Amino acid sequence: MRDHEAKAAPGPLRLHIVGGLANVHQFQRHEVPFWTERVRSLTGGRVIADIVPFDKAGVPGNDMLRLMSAGAVPFGTALLGVSSSTDPEFGAIDLAGLSPDMPTLRRSADALRPYLQRILNERYGLRLLAVYAYPAQVLFCRDRFKSLKDLAGRRIRTSTPSQSDLFEALGAYPVRTAFSEMLSHMNSGNTSCAVTGAMSGNTVGLHQVTGHLSPLTISWGMSLFAANEAAWQALPPDIQKIISTELRQLEVDVWADADRETQEGIDCNVGARTCANGSPGRMQLVQPTADDVRLRAEVFRHTVLPRWFMRCGEPCEKLWATRMSVSSQ
Repeated sequence: MRDHEAKAAPGPLRLHIVGGLANVHQFQRHEVPFWTERVRSLTGGRVIADIVPFDKAGVPGNDMLRLMSAGAVPFGTALLGVSSSTDPEFGAIDLAGLSPDMPTLRRSADALRPYLQRILNERYGLRLLAVYAYPAQVLFCRDRFKSLKDLAGRRIRTSTPSQSDLFEALGAYPVRTAFSEMLSHMNSGNTSCAVTGAMSGNTVGLHQVTGHLSPLTISWGMSLFAANEAAWQALPPDIQKIISTELRQLEVDVWADADRETQEGIDCNVGARTCANGSPGRMQLVQPTADDVRLRAEVFRHTVLPRWFMRCGEPCEKLWATRMSVSSQ
């Protein structure tokens, strides 16, 4: 190149992001605009990102961390409940029955975050950048029920090992099913109840095939966003700072929306006037009794927690003793 010829300006960095579940507001309203609009704007066009939901990208949820470790997915989102099938420690934040409300969940997440970061780095070579919460996971049923005790004998869609433990202890038959397959299982009669987010269920039309909804929180649904360490280190330092700083704000926004959507999802499914962002349904609300609340706590202590210890062994017992037992009080 001659001295008087201008050097070609380097092109923008292109990031390929694998996000969370496709048909939920978190992905549509937060993750997509963050990566496709906000990051591009904040970097002055130096970074252009595209994003696909993992359940539409052909990426099995339980393989996400392995694929990220190998660099096949440099920036990705993993559902902690799904990942806990192979890494039981990751289920600690959101064991079924552990967090009846958002403040308790927040304490659990804060307590576990340093441990989660260390395990992701040591085991998979990943950098933890955000921890997201989905709205409360509640129970949709086709047939009438009055309390948790009425669920014995029913086939119930679950998404995590600890959810399955909880319903098995109640005498039900848990059926582990991916979110994308939940509605088809309900339509086919393979399941008669499903645990999912109140608004998520509304979004996919679950309120149209079920008639009874319990707002009792079973769990929440947690995910993490992380980067392959080599891919992260390849980014310029100023870009790293922008993305990590803005992801902290995205996390705050996602948690706030999850809290709000928990009640709004319930309102939409029962057809309340306060439903603004969903489809009004005609479901019957099954108000939890004091016995239900007590039974949930008993099942957690006597079944969910001991079975988690059995799957994980001494590392989880130690984790619970040093971090989680305090946060759950």
